[in-house]
Amino acid sequence: MKKAILWLMAAMLCCHATMTNAAMPGNDNDMLVQGQPSKKTSCKAPAFLKKGDKVAIISPSYFLDTEYAYRTADILRGWGLVPVIGPNVGKKSGLNYAGTFEERLSDLRWALHDPEVKAILCNRGGYSTIQMVPFITKEELAANPKWLIGFSDITTLHAMEVSAGVMSIHGNMSRYIADGEGMDESSLTLRDLLFGKMPQYTLPAHPCNQQGKATGKLVGGNFCTFFPLMGSKVDYFQGEDDFILFIEEVGESFHNLDRLMNMLVLNGVIDRCKGVILGYFSDCKRDIAYDSVEQMFSTYFSKYNIPVACGFPAGHELPNMPLVMGAPVTIEVTADGAKVSF
Repeated sequence: MKKAILWLMAAMLCCHATMTNAAMPGNDNDMLVQGQPSKKTSCKAPAFLKKGDKVAIISPSYFLDTEYAYRTADILRGWGLVPVIGPNVGKKSGLNYAGTFEERLSDLRWALHDPEVKAILCNRGGYSTIQMVPFITKEELAANPKWLIGFSDITTLHAMEVSAGVMSIHGNMSRYIADGEGMDESSLTLRDLLFGKMPQYTLPAHPCNQQGKATGKLVGGNFCTFFPLMGSKVDYFQGEDDFILFIEEVGESFHNLDRLMNMLVLNGVIDRCKGVILGYFSDCKRDIAYDSVEQMFSTYFSKYNIPVACGFPAGHELPNMPLVMGAPVTIEVTADGAKVSF
């Protein structure tokens, strides 16, 4: 994310994982959450997919060559699904956008409201989903629960879904699914999740871990993407005191990440946090005296009696293992490592 955006928001006050799958019985997802989501702690799981279900492929952020969308469509067919590529996929506007704002919003709305579409897969991230926040209502999202998949800039869409009481999937998008031909660990775990197998992960020990065990609703994603949402209508920290925070980032300086962490502390977010999962911090620029982002963040987390699991394989590197945003998640950190269970 551009440094200018971070400065503006501040001025406004703003491993390789070992995975096992536990199948969820039936397609009602009743072991996750039954009935309608409560105001504070529960999100509703969309129906898991079955063979023959349609999956929309859209580009809500930056442009990606349509080659990736078509290659991913072939992979989805191999999984027994029916891919449907958004009407505006392949269009480009300006230097980077995947079409005009109206075209990108139109594809999201089409995928959301088409009753035959059961999941929405994003082609790539980049920037611009924050522009959609005023135009998609919580009522729309709650009335059309379906699995939305992506990471990076798609963090905004996850926040919108979770704020509406709907779970979503922080996971690989078309570019990476296509590059791995759908056979890499991240893609296969995503496939299993879509068909109803909730993941469990085992992580090795990390020097910046904090021991403990906690359960809460998983929120977060790309730090510079979810932070500007604080105070907005999709701020999932407001009134929430039962969450596990996931953070990853790419290409940011240590001092900007330190500023954002200070803002979370000043806004009382860490006071109410039950635990933390830290993913990749890829290509982050070391410009203050810490050896790693994890070490820098631990100076804050060490003041709180919460478990912290570092080195989770999710974010802007591979493998990028899927996480269910809005779902109840348990993290257990010991001297030997950590477990993350849905």
